[in-house]
Amino acid sequence: MTDTRKHIELTPPTAQRSGKRGFVDDALEDIEAVRRGDPAARTLAEVITTYPGLHALWLHRIAHELWLNERHLLARMLSHYSRHITGIEIHPGAVIGRRVFIDHGMGVVIGETAVVGDDCLIYKGVVLGGTTLQRAKRHPTLGKGVTVGSNACILGAVSIGDGARIGSGSVVIKDVVELATVVGIPGRVVSTDPAVALGAPNLEHAALPDPLQRIVKDLLGHIERLSSRLHTLESIVELSPEELAEKLQRHELQDELEQEFLRVYEQKDDADVKERGIASAKPATKKAKSKSHSAR
Repeated sequence: MTDTRKHIELTPPTAQRSGKRGFVDDALEDIEAVRRGDPAARTLAEVITTYPGLHALWLHRIAHELWLNERHLLARMLSHYSRHITGIEIHPGAVIGRRVFIDHGMGVVIGETAVVGDDCLIYKGVVLGGTTLQRAKRHPTLGKGVTVGSNACILGAVSIGDGARIGSGSVVIKDVVELATVVGIPGRVVSTDPAVALGAPNLEHAALPDPLQRIVKDLLGHIERLSSRLHTLESIVELSPEELAEKLQRHELQDELEQEFLRVYEQKDDADVKERGIASAKPATKKAKSKSHSAR
C-alpha cells in the first residue's frame, strides 16, 4: 500500500544538554524565550519566580531524564508534583525542545509520546492527546516554531509542520502542513503564509482568517449576481418583479419561453444551412472554372 500523505516539513527538537551546566544553559534560554514572547515580562526575577510554564519545563527536564534512565515511578511522581504546583501536566516521556514557551499554562496537557519542537508557543488549556490504547506513538508531533492557541486540542499521532498556527478552540485530528493556519472543529487549513520566518513565536495568533466571514461574503456576491440577472430578465419581459414571480410560479411563461427557444433554434438552424450551402457552392464553382479552362 502506497503512502499518499503529503510531505510535511518537520524539524526535530534539539536534545536537551547534559549535566548541570547544560541544565543551566537551557534554563537561561527558556528565560530569554519568555522575555521575547511575553511583553508583560519585565525583570529577570519576575520571570524566574512567577511563570508556571517555566517551572513546568524545568521540572519536566529532570523528570524526563529520570524516565530515560528507567526510573519511571520517580519520574511520574515528579511530574505529578509539577502538575499540582503549576497546573500543567507533562508526561515525563514527552520530548520537549528548546526555547519552548508555555504562556499562562493552566490546564495544558502533553501526553507521553508527544514531541514539541524548538521555539513553540503554547497557550493555556492546550491538549496534545492520544486517541488509542495501544502502547505506541499516539500523541502529536509539533515542528519548529508552532503556535497553539488557547484551549486547542491536537489529538492522535498527527504531525504539525514548522511554523503552523492552530487557532484557539480548534480540534485538530489530521496532519497540518508547514506555515498553515488552522481553525475550527474539526480543524481546517484556511491559509498558508510562506513569508513567515521561523524562530521567534508568532504573537499574532488572534489575527486568524474567518472562514464563515469568507463564506458569507461569497454568498452575498452570488446573490448580487443573481439579482442583476433577474433585473435583466424583468426588463426583457417588461413585467414587475411581483408579476414575474407570480407568472413563473403559475408556469404561465412556459409556452412563451418554449416558443422563444424554438424561434432562436430555427434561426440558428437556417444560418447553419446557409453556411453549408455557401461552403458546397465554392467547390462547384472551382470545378466549373477548371472545365472551362480545359475546353479552351
